[in-house]
Amino acid sequence: MASTADIKNGVVLSIDGQLWSVIEFQHVKPGKGGAFVRTKLKNVVSGKVVDRTYNAGAKIEIENVDRRDFTYLYTDGDSFVFMDATDYDQLTVGAATVGDAKNFLLENQQVTIALNHGNPLYIDLPASVTLEVTYTEPGLQGDRSSAGTKPATLETGYEIQVPLFLETGTKVKVDTRTGEYLGREK
Repeated sequence: MASTADIKNGVVLSIDGQLWSVIEFQHVKPGKGGAFVRTKLKNVVSGKVVDRTYNAGAKIEIENVDRRDFTYLYTDGDSFVFMDATDYDQLTVGAATVGDAKNFLLENQQVTIALNHGNPLYIDLPASVTLEVTYTEPGLQGDRSSAGTKPATLETGYEIQVPLFLETGTKVKVDTRTGEYLGREK
């Protein structure tokens, strides 16, 4: 067991059987009363953010989370298969754990997977990825009813809004956090 003095940004705590990552913390010593630690925690699985306050010196449970590099290999039904970059072991991850990252995964792409006791918690993708547009309608120069954008399907099957001048076969940069078009890849 650790105490509140061990709380740092990025540390993962086990609270009521769930894993919570510390986003922010602040040690507060008011003029009157005992010191306390104010934290902002994010649920590792659901992404829910909560504020929680602990008395100084309170016992907390810190979990060990191992972040390792993996290479995405292929999809097997509703599971995704990754290969550990260091020892070449394969890891099968369920679709629920992969979540929206599936929209941006290409074969042989490098990702970081957070593991707790060998169980995958979540997948970290690069901030942006380059994907090819597999289908989009031809853009009409005079058409401004959609604020200058049109839908485009990417090679992963994900659909985003792109500018009217883009054509099928163009490589585009996409933000993996928001799913937005960032620009053309040269």
